[in-house]
Amino acid sequence: MTDKIDNANQFTRSPQGRMLAATAMGMSALKPILHFQVLMLRMWADSIERFAGNYEKGIEETATTASEQADRERAA
Repeated sequence: MTDKIDNANQFTRSPQGRMLAATAMGMSALKPILHFQVLMLRMWADSIERFAGNYEKGIEETATTASEQADRERAA
């Protein structure tokens, strides 16, 4: 057990070891932030897709209403 502690202390004593430890800690802290950002991007993309679907449906309804009015005017 003490061998592992001694090895860990030697690992952090070197400049490369400290850099590696700092990088590992930074990546551990960054992971939840990245997951949150991915979640927000997915929600944003879903909202855009729903907006596009509603927009297309609105255009179709407008075109249908306009053609019905034109048919009524021709019949009258």
